[in-house]
Amino acid sequence: MTISETTRLAPSKQLSERPLIWLGAITTGVVVTNLFAPQILVGLIGRSLAMPDWQTGLVSTLTLLGYALGLLLLVPLVDLIENRRLILRTLGCAILAAIATALAPTPTLLLLASFVLGASCAAIQMIVPLVASMVAPERRGQAIGEVMSGLMIGILLSRPAASLIADLWSWRAYYILSAGLMALLAGALGRYLPVLQPTARTSYGELLRSFPTLLREEPVLRVRAWTAALVMASFTAFWSAVALRLPDAPFGLDARGIAAFALIGVVGAAATPIAGRWGDKGWARPMLLAAHLLIIGSLALCAWAGVLESGITALCMLGFGTILLDVGITTDQTLGRRAVNLLRPEARGRINGLFVALFFVGGGIGAAAASLAWSYGGWTAVCTVAASFGVLGLVTDLMTRTGTS
Repeated sequence: MTISETTRLAPSKQLSERPLIWLGAITTGVVVTNLFAPQILVGLIGRSLAMPDWQTGLVSTLTLLGYALGLLLLVPLVDLIENRRLILRTLGCAILAAIATALAPTPTLLLLASFVLGASCAAIQMIVPLVASMVAPERRGQAIGEVMSGLMIGILLSRPAASLIADLWSWRAYYILSAGLMALLAGALGRYLPVLQPTARTSYGELLRSFPTLLREEPVLRVRAWTAALVMASFTAFWSAVALRLPDAPFGLDARGIAAFALIGVVGAAATPIAGRWGDKGWARPMLLAAHLLIIGSLALCAWAGVLESGITALCMLGFGTILLDVGITTDQTLGRRAVNLLRPEARGRINGLFVALFFVGGGIGAAAASLAWSYGGWTAVCTVAASFGVLGLVTDLMTRTGTS
């Protein structure tokens, strides 16, 4: 079934395929920083508003909880409401929420604004399927990969960028800057996004109740969401603990050094368009096998780096392992998104919401596992746990061919 059979499409203003893809990539990259920047800003926010420790921790937690609920409650509206209007309204809420967070005079108002901001960031997962729907199926993997490169770069840059902005000005300046950038991008999206009208005739309640049916009837969604959750667990386990390891020997990095190290991961985002392009050529299965093997091998390198004596050698090995890890993770994510976006066009919003929500759960499990592993076994234990998620992904590859065409 093609897009034209399920939607009515009209351009708001002519824009070629390539600029539209890059506009989507930049937008997702900017918006996603709001989800991860609070993890580095919470200390400054807590001191500024005299928040107790338990309340300070809620800033990041409520932002991510809001995002999770947005995935399940807002993204399915893509299948019901005209997409361009829905995206612009959701981005508008994100802009207002970012401004409210920046200006919040009390902890209660800040927590409420951060929750709404997190939920509004679900606009990311509305943009990805819309851009994918504009591209022919044989080029869809490449398009998704290019949009995903923006998303991954945004995730990796969010912490160092937020730290730099807060160091130069204040934590409030980060949210003001974010709101300004999102407003500029919303203007561009309003000018150039095509109008995509779903033809589904159903109620919102029926959309939400269809989640279990989609999971039951779409094995590609189940398998690819499972492996995406596993690699996201590896990702969060590694990045949750690496900042704790880098200050100690043999690395000995200060706060600025750690922020600079985080930029290394951006190199891995370059793999996303390549993975999507090769997926379009029918090489998804060998690419998935390679991705999960790469995750396992890269984490072995990272664990080995931690026991070396030479600081330069250790840092180079850790950096190389980090790049390989991010290449493996982004490859799985890109191929998984490509597979699920080739499923039912009339349910693309719900499928994307489910896919991201499930790998989001994997990220939470990875962070919790890393905390436990660090407490009991240090860096080597963290790398072992993170690699074990890659092993499960590899086993899945060997046991099934679902979603590899």
